[in-house]
Amino acid sequence: MDDNERNVFPEKVQRNYVGYEYKEIVVDSNMAALLLDGYENFGWEVNESLPESSIGGKTSISGRTVIRLKRDRKILNKAELTRLQRNFEACVSQIQMLEARKTSVATAYAIIVGVVGTAFIAGSTFAVTAQPPHIILCIALAVPGFLGWTFPYFLYKKIAGKQTEKITPLIEAKYDEIYELCEKGNKLLY
Repeated sequence: MDDNERNVFPEKVQRNYVGYEYKEIVVDSNMAALLLDGYENFGWEVNESLPESSIGGKTSISGRTVIRLKRDRKILNKAELTRLQRNFEACVSQIQMLEARKTSVATAYAIIVGVVGTAFIAGSTFAVTAQPPHIILCIALAVPGFLGWTFPYFLYKKIAGKQTEKITPLIEAKYDEIYELCEKGNKLLY
């Protein structure tokens, strides 16, 4: 063979086979960055072989994000990485639960007060439509009724503020725990 024939037929480069395991998760869009960063510390990487409609391994579905990941099946320390990953996932779900708890109690109280206000307005309406109309009773029931429609907003703000003050340190502690888990996972990878 002369040099021209060698250039026409380059030598094949043999690649080593890598078997992957795949994972697809659906998360709130506001948690996607945290999860992507976290999963990288447990050996996962964004799956690049995706349809063109998704960018960077993520596809948005009504405020939620689908993340597709892959990881080498023969990764070192797989059992320990999987254990750390499960703890990481538990911490993330606890953060989401705590975030929801910031406003759930306030919402419940505001709804209850609003429904009571509506009951007073209904009583006021029945009092004025009765034969003969009871105007004094109508006014007496309308005042707490309108207060019951106005007060829930302020009640919600006050209770949500107190809940946020109470729950924020718990959320921060969970984030610290996540960072420790990710650090341990990263050390096992390298």
